[in-house]
Amino acid sequence: MSDANRPVLPAEAEIDLAAIRGNVASLRALAPSAEVMAVVKADAYGHGLVPSAQAARAGGATWLGVAQLAEGLRLRASGDTGRLLSWLHVPGDDFTAAVAADIDLSANAPWALDEIAAAARSTGRTARVHLKIDTGLSRGGATADEWTELVDHALRLQAEGVLDLVGIWSHLAWADDPRHPTTDRQAAAFEAALAVAHDRGARPQVRHLANSAAALTRPDLHYDLVRPGLAVYGLSPVPDVGPPADFGLRPAMTLRARLSLVKRVPAGSGVAYGHTYVTERDTTLALVPLGYGDGIPRAAGNVGPLQVAGRRHVIAGRVSMDQVVVDLDDRPDVAELAAGDPVVVFGAGCDGEPTAQDWAEAIDTICYEIVTRIGSRVPRTYVGGAV
Repeated sequence: MSDANRPVLPAEAEIDLAAIRGNVASLRALAPSAEVMAVVKADAYGHGLVPSAQAARAGGATWLGVAQLAEGLRLRASGDTGRLLSWLHVPGDDFTAAVAADIDLSANAPWALDEIAAAARSTGRTARVHLKIDTGLSRGGATADEWTELVDHALRLQAEGVLDLVGIWSHLAWADDPRHPTTDRQAAAFEAALAVAHDRGARPQVRHLANSAAALTRPDLHYDLVRPGLAVYGLSPVPDVGPPADFGLRPAMTLRARLSLVKRVPAGSGVAYGHTYVTERDTTLALVPLGYGDGIPRAAGNVGPLQVAGRRHVIAGRVSMDQVVVDLDDRPDVAELAAGDPVVVFGAGCDGEPTAQDWAEAIDTICYEIVTRIGSRVPRTYVGGAV
């Protein structure tokens, strides 16, 4: 759609699909010995599940990864036919639909293997299964004490012909600090689990451990497959090591809005709920139609950065459900500003606008949360190629 034909929106999250394609290509170059699984869970970290998945495939991702079965089924309904792994399940999930849709499934307990096997029997298909070992995150995955039993159970079902044990995997706890000793301990635990599985007779096609951070900084942990998530969208999981550009990454999301009101107020005016901000002088305030109902963190009151007319400001006062206020000061060009003028909440930073990392640092969180929490009320518009 040409700019002339694009609708005027109060706010939008513009997603650059060319950036996603390029980011995946950069990740492939950084992990030349491994395949790339683009993780597109949580609506592709807020970027839009199907368009982002398509762009990642075009950039060279041979796998996609999702947390929930519904995400995988939606991708299949969109026409995606490539390798696809889903990993976060509960008893009673629709494994039958997943097996019928040729979705690889993770299992970290015998109940999951049993339900996957039942689904395979009902469909007449062989389910592809990845076993997850807990190497130290203490989240999903079988413990070392449970591992042998889980592997043996999977191999019995494989001998029956209802499943194929195609993968063994785990997840890292401290990969965002490449020097942290926990990562080396987890790598050793993963090697031990692989050895146990091999001794029991397992011959997985893919072993995978590396998330975005390890894909960027730990080539020794790439194994057969890397699973970048955040990096696919051009954000760095290791900001202390280097910005996205250092790894050939470009942020894909720009959050924009249009001013809905510009007005003069006198000194001493309380701004927004609770008057946590009070103007120190006669000044110009502007209203931005984005709030916590759209995913702007409420904690960003008086600290959240944004750009108006080429200059950075911070939110004045508390974040409301639908809007925030900005104090534009008394710059000479403020008199020229009017309702409808653009605001950049965050973007790539190339033109001085705040980045998602800037927002994360302002409210003491991580940039993953900043992009993922942008709500469905904010339309996603796509540039950089066909959707």
